[in-house]
Amino acid sequence: MENYFMSPVKSITFKFLAIISVPILFCACNESKKTKKEEIITAEKKWEILFDGSSTDAFRGYGIKEFPKGVWNVENGILMTNPDTANRDLITKKRYKDFELEYEWAVDTAANSGVFFHMQENLSMESNNGNSPNWMDNFEIQILDDKYFNDTTAIRSAGSLYDLISPKNKKLNPIGEFNQAILYHESGHVEHWLNGIKVLDFEIGSPAMNTILLESKFKENPAFHSDQEGHIMFQHHGQKVYFRNIRVREL
Repeated sequence: MENYFMSPVKSITFKFLAIISVPILFCACNESKKTKKEEIITAEKKWEILFDGSSTDAFRGYGIKEFPKGVWNVENGILMTNPDTANRDLITKKRYKDFELEYEWAVDTAANSGVFFHMQENLSMESNNGNSPNWMDNFEIQILDDKYFNDTTAIRSAGSLYDLISPKNKKLNPIGEFNQAILYHESGHVEHWLNGIKVLDFEIGSPAMNTILLESKFKENPAFHSDQEGHIMFQHHGQKVYFRNIRVREL
């Protein structure tokens, strides 16, 4: 039997193919890297900065056309509530359907807040706690001081889908330190990530979610979170909460 590697012709052919394969492989790798880099650049361009540490142009107050200065303030690059004023929630001027939202939050002792999405301004509805009425009408990603707030129920704790689903495997930073959060929605699929851990994962309109709603205090509202597009809202609950590095991209 002929030894392949001892054949001069086949050896030369093999060497030739090996030589010409190197630049082809090199080019392919470069092209792959270039494509990946372009994808990253393209993805970065999609991000819309909602709060960069100074400008509040992306927001307005719930039910009003302007930013509620004095109720919400910016200090040292941080967006924060003023607990010494009447509550007014903060909403994005723009409406979103499918999106990825990144933000960081921190709370003072016993503070409460939340992030809402697909929010409508149902101004005819009444609220008994000084906030907008949308906590009764929309899903809320809870922000809370789990240790000192007067309600320590798991389905109302930080990272929960308020009063509906408890967060899993969450790890909160100490009071006064910022937590990193991601809220993702696409075609009814929702994920909430807190400090790098996925703590919520559910489907709007699924049999499982519908069952949860029917067993909750929202069961009397058949239109609960029925809108598929709306504002993103940051709640002013009357206590001191802090936000920074807020950005969003549409999917």
